[in-house]
Amino acid sequence: MVTVDTAERSSESAPRPRRRGIQETRGYRVFRVVNGIVLTLVVVVTLYPFVNIVARSLSDEAYIIAGKVNLVPRGFTLETYQLLMSDPLFWTNYRNTVFYTVTATVISIVMTTCYAYVLSKKQLKGRGALVGIAVFTMFFTGGLIPNYVLVTSLCLKNSVWAIALPNAINVFNLLVMKAFFESLPTELEEAAAVDGLNTYGILLRIVLPLSKAIVATMVLFYAVAFWNSWFAAFLYMDRQELWPVTVYLRNLIAGATGAENVGAITEANEVQAEATLKAVTIVLTTLPILLVYPFVQRYFVRGIMLGAVKG
Repeated sequence: MVTVDTAERSSESAPRPRRRGIQETRGYRVFRVVNGIVLTLVVVVTLYPFVNIVARSLSDEAYIIAGKVNLVPRGFTLETYQLLMSDPLFWTNYRNTVFYTVTATVISIVMTTCYAYVLSKKQLKGRGALVGIAVFTMFFTGGLIPNYVLVTSLCLKNSVWAIALPNAINVFNLLVMKAFFESLPTELEEAAAVDGLNTYGILLRIVLPLSKAIVATMVLFYAVAFWNSWFAAFLYMDRQELWPVTVYLRNLIAGATGAENVGAITEANEVQAEATLKAVTIVLTTLPILLVYPFVQRYFVRGIMLGAVKG
């Protein structure tokens, strides 16, 4: 026994041979280099327009017209920001955008989550028909005129409902959430049902706490879509004080802005003219989304991968 114990101890104390790491082949090294170059080019192409817009917003109009502004501001000035922020219509439209985005996103998340959770139940009768109805709308729509007649007949014009309700459910987001819910273990819901929870209790207390990643991803998707949306408001809203800031930006770029102060600024100020105003407005309208994205980015990749791959 002593001999056996001694042998076992000596074998345990003996150094184990190290495993060799995976040796990279020449083709894999070439792939890494090419992949790094391609991704770097993608980053440069993606960032250049925004950096250029920021530089133009901080530059003097004369340098912009001369085409001398690329990535660094020329003739640095903040006067255009001050002039644009003095327009009360800009801030009114900005508040409208925040209100429309928050309201529409909440409605979309609630409806998409409920619909996706229902479709994830394979025992549901008529499940195939419900999925087919949702997918059908991805390829066929009623058209612009029927939608306008419908919104008008329902008395939704000049209200947030004209923006939120017609676009409440995005079918792509719905299918991603459905796949995520299908990937959750059914044993959890069965155990919750045994403990006395009904369908709503299971959804609120079991499913949603496990779905923070996919919910955060869908919130980002919907919020960006509603924040950037302008056509629905342009179509269904007649009064300037009800427009979102994207319509304000659209009219400014088109040279048909209804903002009296901005028009006066463009005419009265010979230095800070239309091109700089466009750049400043673009920066101010995209900045909130850029500030929000880093807080949900960690959920973004995980939510998309879980919803799109599993199930």
